[in-house]
Amino acid sequence: MTDILLTLISAALINNLVLHWPLGVDPLLRSQRPAPATRRQVHALGLATTCLMLLCGVSGHVLYQALLVPLQLTSLKLLVFLPLCALLVSPLLKLLARALPQLPFDHLWPLLLGNAGVLGLLLLDAQGTQGVVHAAALGLGSGLGFWLVLSLFNDLRQRILDNDVPLPFRGLPVDLISAGLMAVAFLGFNGLIKT
Repeated sequence: MTDILLTLISAALINNLVLHWPLGVDPLLRSQRPAPATRRQVHALGLATTCLMLLCGVSGHVLYQALLVPLQLTSLKLLVFLPLCALLVSPLLKLLARALPQLPFDHLWPLLLGNAGVLGLLLLDAQGTQGVVHAAALGLGSGLGFWLVLSLFNDLRQRILDNDVPLPFRGLPVDLISAGLMAVAFLGFNGLIKT
């Protein structure tokens, strides 16, 4: 039980897929921003990504261990994981839209389909052999960490909009600087878990 809790905390805070591994930064640094994202849009994307990471993590682990490892086809894991991620996006969004109609899940499928964090999670999980519960904890922790970073980055972007940013730093440069500073802040969690 302790290992699962440590995996969950580590995936969310210490080995964050967005800040530690630069995976899944595309929803953070979208260049075409007509208007700042509302909190409902941010939470809808965070919830959808968390659920997708959990589903893909568990089903990818089961497919990898039950199908690819016994048949000695582990080199084909990318060809199995990519369609798995793509096939789960649409049913998941329909299910979430039906369960939570107050959140806008309408136009999230391109962000979920192209999210490299989900594929990176599957490839990281394929390196270890801890079991399906560990894969679920890793998926849930990674999704919660993505949601946390997405929410914090949206709040930071809202504060930056009101400030007088010099012209060369407006737009993507200030977003990259902000993401770098947030990554440095998350480095403080490295001493949280001692092994």
